Formats: sequence, C-alpha cells, structure tokens
Amino acid sequence: MLPLLKIAADGKEHHIRDAINSLEQQFELTAEDRKELLPSGLDRVFDNRVGWARTYLKKAALIDYPKRGYFQATERGQKVLAGPPSKITVAFLKQFPEFVEFYTTKKSASNAAVAEPESPEVSNQTPEETLEVGYLKLRTQIEADLLARIKKCAPDFFERLVVTLLTTMGYGGSLADAGRAIGRSGDGGVDGVIKGDKLGLDLLYIQAKRWDDTTVGSPEIQKFVGALFGKKAKKGIFITTSTFSKAAIDYAAGLDSKIILIDGAQLTELMFDYGVGVSTANSYVVKRIDSDFFSEEGEPLGVQGEDVK
Repeated sequence: MLPLLKIAADGKEHHIRDAINSLEQQFELTAEDRKELLPSGLDRVFDNRVGWARTYLKKAALIDYPKRGYFQATERGQKVLAGPPSKITVAFLKQFPEFVEFYTTKKSASNAAVAEPESPEVSNQTPEETLEVGYLKLRTQIEADLLARIKKCAPDFFERLVVTLLTTMGYGGSLADAGRAIGRSGDGGVDGVIKGDKLGLDLLYIQAKRWDDTTVGSPEIQKFVGALFGKKAKKGIFITTSTFSKAAIDYAAGLDSKIILIDGAQLTELMFDYGVGVSTANSYVVKRIDSDFFSEEGEPLGVQGEDVK
C-alpha cells in the first residue's frame, strides 16, 4: 500500500494500469510473477493485490477517485506520506475511523460488530486470496476423504461409480446403457465398453482397478493396450484408485492409440468438479461493481469492477 500511495505523492491523477506497470518494475517482477493467477484462474495475483491496496487506501481516505480508473492522494494521504511511515498495513489504517467502519464486518442477525481476525495470514492476503486458499484447503480434504471411502467400497460399487462419473461427464449415452456396458466383458484386460458420445459413433474401452496402495505398472497398461488392439480399438480409459508408475505413464504417452490414465487423485478431482459423491453445503458468490451499469453515455467501459474491489 505504501508504494502505491507514493505514486500519488505528486498530487496528480494516476491511472491504475500505469501504477500496476510501475510497481511491477519497482518490485522487479519476472514474467512468471506477472502471469501468476489466483487459484480461480480469473485474476492475476499482482493486479488483485494492487486493486485491493487501492481500495484500502480509498477507504482510509488517503486517496480519492477523481474519475473512473484514476486515483490521487488526498490531503490526509499527503500528511501520511510526510510522516513518513516505514510501511502501511491494516493495523496502520485502523487509526482512521472510515477504514475501521469498512474493515469491520457485521453479523447479519444483529447490529453487533465483529472485527476480522488479525492473523498474519489474513493481513498478508487479499480477501479473494483468503477465500480461495480456504476453499482449496477444504477441497483437498474432501477429495482425500472421498478416495479413502472409495477404497473401502466393494468392486461392483466402484464400477457403478465409474459409470456414474463418465455419464455425468457426457460419455456413455444413457446411464442404463453405460450400466449394462461396464463390467460386462471382463475378458482380455477390458472391464467394459461405453459410448464415446450419446449417439454411439465412437466407443471407449474401460479398465477399472480398485487398488489400495499398489502402483499400477507398465505391464498392466500393456495388457490393456493388447486387449484394445485385439478389438481394433484406439481409445481407452484406465482408472485406478491408486497411482501409476512413471514407466506406465511414459508407455501410455508414447502410444499411437489414445489411452487416458486416471489415478486416485484425478478421479476424486473429477468427482468433485462434476458433483459425483459430493453435495453442496454452502455457496458464496463473489461479485464486483458493474461499471457499465453506471455509465451515463451507455458505452462499454471495459473491465467490470475496475474502480471498486
């Protein structure tokens, strides 16, 4: 926040994009640093942090927004810079009542104010980062619990799980068709075959291994490929609850046939993404100001929510 405020020290109007470019150079960010995204993949980490730094300074009345996309130091901001402070933190900004009013959250059921925890993790992250880091931690734990449960299930349940997941992803035609196909053959290293599309124009051969901790090696993949060759098939999916050895992965990657390997971690990721075996407990929608809505000219104004984070 202090480097951003220093940019406005001359009292002139500065565009936020110019400030971001200036700070990137000041911090000597690499190309990789500049491209780093939030876990959601919807916003760049550095841009997000600069945006929230600007918001915090605005809420503390250290800067003002003279017009869309621009900011400049206020009289209070100039006095703070004359101090000068060694750094500007959330704790520093809490000396200003306007910022305290903004930063303090209120319970929905009452008027009692509850201050946010002042932990290093919270104070060093933007609200989006805090929210997404918490989400990823929760997701990782749920996926680990999913895998542990799957490994304890009966083999036939695992086959049904595979059917449900693939049909949810758009493969296999109807659930009834896929259910009849999986687990039907059981010969030659193939557990079943399903439609690659709803019309059955393409077929996918499936091998499903519900193993605990045994690594799937290249011999298992070779056996599966041999079964596909015997059926003149070129597409297959090998799903396991364990992991694949490097040799197995390299072997599958070097084949002319398209063989997809899905290990336990990838399996639970897909289940989470497609809502198989999990249900929604709560949903939080992150919104931003729609700048177009407030445009009197009715012309597009570019990125939504540029002025307000």
